[in-house]
Amino acid sequence: MSTTPLALATREHVLRAIRGAERFVLVTHEHPDGDALGSIVAMQAVLRALGKDSVLVIDPQEFPLPQEYRFFALDGLATEPPPDLVDRTAIFLDCGNLERTPFDALRIAEPLLNIDHHHDNTRFGTVNHVVEDASCTAELIWDLLPDLNVELTPQLAEALYVGLVTDTGRFSYENTSPRAHLMAAELIEAGVDAAALYRQIYEGVPAEKLALLARALSGMTRYDDGRVTVAMLTAADFAASGADASHSEGVIDQIRTVAGTKVAVLIRETSGADARGGHRVSLRATDDEVDVSAIARAFGGGGHRRAAAFSSDLAPAELIDAIRARV
Repeated sequence: MSTTPLALATREHVLRAIRGAERFVLVTHEHPDGDALGSIVAMQAVLRALGKDSVLVIDPQEFPLPQEYRFFALDGLATEPPPDLVDRTAIFLDCGNLERTPFDALRIAEPLLNIDHHHDNTRFGTVNHVVEDASCTAELIWDLLPDLNVELTPQLAEALYVGLVTDTGRFSYENTSPRAHLMAAELIEAGVDAAALYRQIYEGVPAEKLALLARALSGMTRYDDGRVTVAMLTAADFAASGADASHSEGVIDQIRTVAGTKVAVLIRETSGADARGGHRVSLRATDDEVDVSAIARAFGGGGHRRAAAFSSDLAPAELIDAIRARV
């Protein structure tokens, strides 16, 4: 295993906190993606290997998870903070700011370890181990393993690999560093079946998801000489395709591939338990000319320079105008 330290000082603080505490609560951001879920599952496995008491908290509104991530066992899952929260060390994983968790009690938890790689992280923790040049948050957990003397089991390696492969866009994004490939090699040596995981995440697509994608693409609109490409999904689209909110995962990445696009936008109407704002907006940039995380932050969201999201109760036309003005 590579022992090259990342952010040496804060890494040491994290190691000290993990070794010194016995009870933990783990949380990630709303609408968790592959890195968020892979990281929280991996950290749970690490803490369990150390004999620690750890609870993994995910909002019940996030279920069902996207089809590609439902194979995670989610051991120790709770859908609300435990009653003994005051006695636990909170670890926020892959979470750029406190507003990205729906749990008010967790926002004031102390001590709080903030482990993340988003460049716009607000450093909200008691300890902030934020490494912007890491390929994913899963890489930061992998980097801790040698000093914690935790064995890289096939199950732990699989969770870390999910975080790595999804956040690097199958090793195609600009954050795919040499270290990311070294990490992948080690995880495969530890027992990850890369081909099987690829099929789990990217193939075996439900027909409802493809029907939803077709509706998004058929209504796609381009603005500003094609630099801004926008698609929408309404409640009627979900009903007609028989899809749920989880099936919209990945739609934005298809919009991003359209030639000439600088910023891709997916505006998804939310409803029922999913309605934390009238619309969920996903943003993707094709290069570093536009920082979409800055646009998302203006609406209370966040993310990476090339991938971000937020929720809003603005009407679609107002959203599009506001996004175009910022682009």
